[in-house]
Amino acid sequence: MFHAADRVLVGVLNRPRDFALARDEGWYRIPEQHAPESITDAAVLAFYFTAAFAAEKWAIHWYAEVRGHELALRRDLFPQETHHPRASNRYYKLQIGPLIPRDPPIPSLRWRRITFIESTWDRFAAATEVNDLYVSGADGLYVTLKESGFFPEREYLICEEGQEYLADLVIPCQAGLLPVMVSDRPRPPGALHNPDVLAVQAAVAQRGGVAPQKKP
Repeated sequence: MFHAADRVLVGVLNRPRDFALARDEGWYRIPEQHAPESITDAAVLAFYFTAAFAAEKWAIHWYAEVRGHELALRRDLFPQETHHPRASNRYYKLQIGPLIPRDPPIPSLRWRRITFIESTWDRFAAATEVNDLYVSGADGLYVTLKESGFFPEREYLICEEGQEYLADLVIPCQAGLLPVMVSDRPRPPGALHNPDVLAVQAAVAQRGGVAPQKKP
């Protein structure tokens, strides 16, 4: 049905009402100002459930074919909420086909903040956890560290001394986070840059070892 290079967009669902709209009415909205680059190229839309979905939280259980998109005002999407503070804001409205179960679901190994994930169909089909979906220059090091038992988190937002950093990789340790950078993004304090596995192993040991995974 889909080809390996087809774009997959993973959207975050915080409310069951939005999932019901996708399931029953066949559309999903994204604020124009926050829309990812692949919004108009996505062939597949998948849904990451947050804590609002109880037993199904922190995982991707469903996806659907994207059949079209348009820009619309919120008041047109929800005519019964014309007095909403964002009634005049513009949203991308993605029209989707019937929902398809992702079996097995794609879980997040740890609780973490996730926004949109831009991926490809081959990665989506093969993923065993959420971090497998990301596409970046950190792919090679991510696979190496994962195979070495470190199970890093990808595209991880870190706040330090009032500054926000987007780390390519992060290894949660007993004594805090170990950021690992391969790109030219601003580096958070204490980050390793293009390390080998031995350097990562030593830095993790200094931080008391890898923190246990708290699987959802």
